[in-house]
Amino acid sequence: MIIRETEHEFIMTTQHNHAGLSGQFAAHFCDDLFLGNAYIPVVLQAIHEHDRAWIRLDQTPIWNDEDHVPFSFSDYPMLPKLVLYKLGIDEVEQINAYAALLCSMHYASFQHIRNSLHPDCIAFCSGEASRQARLEENLKVPKEVLERHFHLLQLCDDLSLYVCLNNPGASKEKEHPWYREGFKRSEPLLLEGGRRLMAEWISENEIKMTPFPFKHDFKMIVPIKRVSKDAIRTLGMNKAYAKTMMQEQEITCVKSS
Repeated sequence: MIIRETEHEFIMTTQHNHAGLSGQFAAHFCDDLFLGNAYIPVVLQAIHEHDRAWIRLDQTPIWNDEDHVPFSFSDYPMLPKLVLYKLGIDEVEQINAYAALLCSMHYASFQHIRNSLHPDCIAFCSGEASRQARLEENLKVPKEVLERHFHLLQLCDDLSLYVCLNNPGASKEKEHPWYREGFKRSEPLLLEGGRRLMAEWISENEIKMTPFPFKHDFKMIVPIKRVSKDAIRTLGMNKAYAKTMMQEQEITCVKSS
């Protein structure tokens, strides 16, 4: 779950809906970024499904008693995440092997897992390394193409998080600190000579991108829930979330003028 807090509510976006927003960004990329049109459908599928692991976890949000907020993707207990990460990649592999390879590379890149000495983290990394070696051997995708698609997935993950973590219309100094200096993971794409992609809210529902790696301006929708803190105190986290109606946040991505 991705959480944004206001005075009276938590704005909550499921990871799978966030991944859907990632896919909406990816669908509008200029075709040449994919290094071959034949790859576009499966790369879009990988990006759209990359957080499939979270579907079950987000069905029942849980409360962080220590911090007095719902657990989010960044602080959710590690061991349940690892179990579901593997299951999610397994499910993607049943859909498409190349999409699973990209998703495995994404999860295995998380530094807090890679650097951990916990046996379950070590086992997860070892298992995904074996999966990646097997899939790479079977698929024989050129290394530079695979790396490009991996970087596209990671950039789209960041673009979607930028939307979900920021209050709409936030000024640059009030943006989430991860993205105030732009998107570091855009650098391997060498956009316009290696410029880092920058985003800026120009209204509550418009985001300007510079440089602009997309075909044209476009609109996107992400489902969110605005869960009242009063409801959580009265009903508990899970019931309050279940009783809250889903809403749609609309965002337009525009080219710098």
